Amino acid sequence: MRLILIGFGVVGQSFAKLLLSRTADLYNLYGIKPRVVACIDNGGSALSPQGLDLNRLLDVKRTKGTVASYQARKDKFDSIHIIENVGAEVLIELTPTNLKDGEPGILHITTAMKCGKNVITVNKGPLALAFPSLIELARFNNVNLRFSGTVGGGTSILEFAKRCLRGDRIVSFRGILNGTTNYILTKMEDGLNFQDALIDAKNKGYAEKSPSLDVDGFDAAAKLAIMANWIMGMKVTIKDVNRSGISKVKLSDMQLAQKEGKAIKLIAKCNKNSLDVKPTYVSKIDPICVNGTLNAVTFTSEHSGQQTIIGRGAGGIETASAILRDLIEIKDTLTEKQTIRSLIF
Repeated sequence: MRLILIGFGVVGQSFAKLLLSRTADLYNLYGIKPRVVACIDNGGSALSPQGLDLNRLLDVKRTKGTVASYQARKDKFDSIHIIENVGAEVLIELTPTNLKDGEPGILHITTAMKCGKNVITVNKGPLALAFPSLIELARFNNVNLRFSGTVGGGTSILEFAKRCLRGDRIVSFRGILNGTTNYILTKMEDGLNFQDALIDAKNKGYAEKSPSLDVDGFDAAAKLAIMANWIMGMKVTIKDVNRSGISKVKLSDMQLAQKEGKAIKLIAKCNKNSLDVKPTYVSKIDPICVNGTLNAVTFTSEHSGQQTIIGRGAGGIETASAILRDLIEIKDTLTEKQTIRSLIF
């Protein structure tokens, strides 16, 4: 299976390392022999129809700062040219999340699908802003669009809701969808004020230098919109989410919550009437009241009641494992199509 990688930061490099460590497994268990035939980062691209040497690619990225140094020649092919002209079954889109207009992710994804390529993305921007149209385009072009890493990282939140609760109807869900804010609020429970907890999160690598995406609730709102569309069948965007962040939460609020046997968590909530992200009082005995960087979601179903899934919500290798999960699913789908085709003809 030939792959194009667009974006070779922490997640992209973690995915390459995962492929290297699981080469034998992937073939023996799933019949997959992945070949990365093109890799693109901010500095340029590396191309090889036979498949790039991933060890060398990782080394070049580490020592030179860009995959463009993988080859002596310096072809200035842009990402769209490569998507349109390089033969591959799957595009893996790993560019940074842009919640303003979703670019360049939307253009990469739509171009690939129009070319008949399957797509895996962990980029929340395109899905938070244009989920219904992207799903429709995938169906029209008879390709797969997979995105399990956009919500929960390596924790299979989307698959749990879509597969494990199949046969029932999910009527609502609520949970913690952002590990950074959960870590900050946990530290505030321990006595730090917001600014000190934020500095601690930055020092540990949980928060970015410009943490607005997390602390102002945008990341959780984007994930909530994706989940509402995929799980509940809604047609919404991040603009439909009522959102507030955690920057106004005070130590006195945390202390009051603790006296009542509760904690304050940034809760994303979806039902048929509303989509909300806001700091919320949660009972300490509630299953979603997890600490640190954990994510947790409780689904309420029509017949089976409430079920909760808990796990790590971020991290390079965790998200890379979600990409691999999607890749295996695409391989199964393609194999099934080939089998049906052979039976018909």
